[in-house]
Amino acid sequence: MSETQPGATQDENDFVPVKSADRTLDVLEALVGGAAGLGELAQRLRIPKSSLHSILRTLEHRGWVEADAGRTTYSLGMSALLIGSSYVDQDPTVLRTSDIMDRLAAETGETVHLARLELPDVVYLAKRESVHPLRMFSAIGRRLPAHSTALGKAALAELPDATLRATLPETLPGATSHTITSREVLIDHLAEVRSAGYAIDAEEAGIGMRCFAVTLPFTTPSKDAISCSVPLARLDAVKEAAIIDQLLAAREELAHQYGRRRPLNAI
Repeated sequence: MSETQPGATQDENDFVPVKSADRTLDVLEALVGGAAGLGELAQRLRIPKSSLHSILRTLEHRGWVEADAGRTTYSLGMSALLIGSSYVDQDPTVLRTSDIMDRLAAETGETVHLARLELPDVVYLAKRESVHPLRMFSAIGRRLPAHSTALGKAALAELPDATLRATLPETLPGATSHTITSREVLIDHLAEVRSAGYAIDAEEAGIGMRCFAVTLPFTTPSKDAISCSVPLARLDAVKEAAIIDQLLAAREELAHQYGRRRPLNAI
């Protein structure tokens, strides 16, 4: 007889996904990476073409998928955008941090992000653009490896080392020559992040950019973080220190306003 894992209900351990629903979601997730043809999707997802064609036609009818004129290539449809936008619009953390992000962007003149840890990545939930033409490229919904970003490292630092070793591979993908690609080196680095109270991305996600991030004080461990990204061409020691102080002050303000480490649904 199998044992129930700690923290899980018997129903969760006995869960068996509905095959048709599982396949439908597989198709949508596959199209997140870009448009694809029927044959490519069938091969990638190992779904018979006849079954896949029916799924695609149903998704197209409901607006989740769009087909090109020749019906040879499929991409995500408008319904995907509407649902995704609704998620962001209703997210408690996005609502709580909106004013703070506005102010940080105005005070620094630089790009400000809010992202959530979804291992092994971070997902961007909100953004305030820099006032300068030279700025970081990013988009809401974009995923980046957590270990290569200040946002991700700030959140990873809240996890126990044992969890990191159980979750992350020994060798991590490198976005640039500056990215930490060893899990053990990353774990040592995250100890420094915990001590400092903030994380820095020193050209680890993109050459020419330096980012600073702090986690948000709503849950323990925190999965959410805010950051400020600055091109090296506009950064000096004085500005770096000021940005770090502003981020730390923003976190303390949110903790004071909402209560430190309160459940996210207690708005």
